Amino acid sequence: MKEDSCLHAALICLGMLYYSHAMSTEKLNHLRPSLHGHHEKGKEGQVLHRSKRGWVWNQFFVIEEYTGPDPVLVGKLHSDIDSGDGNIKYILSGEGAGIIFVIDDKSGNIHATKTLDREERAQYILTAQAVDRNTNRPLEPPSEFIVKVQDINDNPPEFLHENYHANVPERSNVGTSVIQVTASDADDPTYGNSAKLVYSILEGQPYFSVEAQTGIIRTALPNMDREAKEEYHVVIQAKDMGGHMGGLSGTTKVTITLTDVNDNPPKFPQSVYQMSISEASIPGEEVGRLKAKDPDIGENGLVTYSIIDGDGVEMFEITTDYETQEGVVKLKKLLDYETKKSYSLKVEAANVHIDPKFISNGPFKDTVTVKVAVEDADEPPIFLAPSYILEVQENAAAGAVVGRVHAKDPDAANSAIRYSIDRHTDLERYFSISPEDGYIKTIKTLDREEIAWHNISVFATEVYNRHQEAKVPVAIKVLDVNDNAPKFASTYEAFICENGQSNKAFITITADDKDDAANGPRFIFSLPPEIIHNPNFTLIDNRDNTAGIYARRGGFSRQKQDLYLLPIVISDGGIPPMSSTNTLTIRVCGCDSNGSMLSCNAEAYILNAGLSTGALIAILACIVILLVIVVLFVTLKRQKKEPLIVFEEEDVRENIITYDDEGGGEEDTEAFDIATLQNPDGINGFIPRKDIKPEYQYMPRPGLRPAPNSVDVDDFINTRIQEADNDPTAPPYDSIQIYGYEGRGSVAGSLSSLESATTDSDLDYDYLQNWGPRFKKLADLYGSKDTFDDDS
Repeated sequence: MKEDSCLHAALICLGMLYYSHAMSTEKLNHLRPSLHGHHEKGKEGQVLHRSKRGWVWNQFFVIEEYTGPDPVLVGKLHSDIDSGDGNIKYILSGEGAGIIFVIDDKSGNIHATKTLDREERAQYILTAQAVDRNTNRPLEPPSEFIVKVQDINDNPPEFLHENYHANVPERSNVGTSVIQVTASDADDPTYGNSAKLVYSILEGQPYFSVEAQTGIIRTALPNMDREAKEEYHVVIQAKDMGGHMGGLSGTTKVTITLTDVNDNPPKFPQSVYQMSISEASIPGEEVGRLKAKDPDIGENGLVTYSIIDGDGVEMFEITTDYETQEGVVKLKKLLDYETKKSYSLKVEAANVHIDPKFISNGPFKDTVTVKVAVEDADEPPIFLAPSYILEVQENAAAGAVVGRVHAKDPDAANSAIRYSIDRHTDLERYFSISPEDGYIKTIKTLDREEIAWHNISVFATEVYNRHQEAKVPVAIKVLDVNDNAPKFASTYEAFICENGQSNKAFITITADDKDDAANGPRFIFSLPPEIIHNPNFTLIDNRDNTAGIYARRGGFSRQKQDLYLLPIVISDGGIPPMSSTNTLTIRVCGCDSNGSMLSCNAEAYILNAGLSTGALIAILACIVILLVIVVLFVTLKRQKKEPLIVFEEEDVRENIITYDDEGGGEEDTEAFDIATLQNPDGINGFIPRKDIKPEYQYMPRPGLRPAPNSVDVDDFINTRIQEADNDPTAPPYDSIQIYGYEGRGSVAGSLSSLESATTDSDLDYDYLQNWGPRFKKLADLYGSKDTFDDDS
């Protein structure tokens, strides 16, 4: 503040000196022409011309930021017509007139009443005028002038940003440009040094420097290492007045980050890595991890791993985990502890991207030794062969040896092995195996024609560790034995014409054998020795597994014999050969002149003498039509319903409908049993009349099945009525079905209400009171005997 006060005082003094100099040396009298001329007449009629008058004032300046107790004198307006008697009045108008600038209307002195700021406004345009004080008549035309605000150094420099961020590669050369910072000063750059800026560094030395005039920051030290220090904070100052004492200043903060370059090779932290893996591991399983450290970051720190030497190159492989930058050692092939117990690998780690600028720093790679120990594991048994193919002859007796499988324990312990057959592959149990030595034997006789190959699986299990087992497929081929005789390939039936030619083959036959080709074809065809000189037929073997049957003569007659049976012997080519005798059926047929068959039976031959084939067909058709008409007539007669009641005036009893179905007593265990309600005597063929009461008791039918409780009585009665209507054995006048069968063994006897009035019974019906509400009506009717007598 003290410096600012001194500065203001010095500026005021300079301004006063400048003002005095202007008054003395630069006094100007501006003569402005009047708007109109003034003409005066003398006493003698002479015209007098007034001389032109003009403004007289000084050059106007005002210093900004003046804070003195009195208004600042800006300048003085004066007209050359002003005689000083006070008759002229000065008037000021324009920008800031009356508010910022005031004028003494008598003396013309102009004062600034407020503190001015050049940075807000550098000049003001005003208009001055001189008028007659009494009449306000303009004495001079208005004149425009400018009041300039003179600058002082009242604004410090300001940077465009409060904080700057910049990057520069590590290991950069000295003088490498990092960033340029720029500051601005609101003061007048054309006046003095108020806006002349100089940059300097306050913090960040000795790593960085700044150019004084441009503000460009540059590196000041060589080989700055990001891995040692990555970030720097630099403070830059901008000072006006050319950096001299008394100038104002401003600062900014610059954060400079060193970016990474690949200037560090990867390094393993140790020279040897120890790893181990079980021999039971499968290819692809991870053995272990190792990592070469590289202080660089990003792509400069990427490392790739490879196996370059060692006796485990074929057994192991290494891949790179780019997320963790680790080398992952994996198993490539199966291991065997008994064969080799350890392996050695030489692994190399190298940078993926190399900067040529730093290639002189040395090779960007490193090597390390990896030792892998193989751990012993309890392995399952191993069969000496991956699969077995065994052979056995069919029809071999049970217990015949098929072959042997063998397995061993690969571990050093060499545990004992037990063998077994997977019964899922031998469901019929054709084979067994010796648990100790692995010999496979038959349990049943085998038939090649039924199953030619048996595919089973055999287990080998360690005796002391049943979880360790191996499985091997065993294919057993059943060898063929000539145990099947050849037979006709199909059922042959030959036809020969009555008028056929002799010594002509009328059928060719072949054979089939279930045995293998070695025991089957070739087939030999012949006639039995006893008929080898058959007068009717002969056989010729074609020697291609076929034979032709020939007729020795012609003139066969169906009337004499229409069927011949020819035995044929067929032998196969097996050792020993098998043969069978097959019978060929030969029919004698009637043929036309072209040899086409017409008929092959004797009856048709006889009928042909009187009737033609067309006539026979017509007769048969008529017979069929007549039979159809008769059947339809009988069916329609049966479907015709007869009336349920025969209305005869003389037979009054037919108007009474009697129901004798009373239930079956204790033997009737199910209500409305259809079988129970049938008359058992009708089963034996005796059907009594339905319109009279039977005189004797019918025996119940044995083995009747009770009907379910859900039988509907209405449906049952309707069904029985319909059956009676369609029953041809019932009397024609029977329109009412009477079911009189009640069953045996009922302690209550008959419950019929129709016969109760005429039946004297000593039975006690009191138990009806215990049968529930459904039998309440019967209980009331048949109640106790005493009660009934009293009521009567």
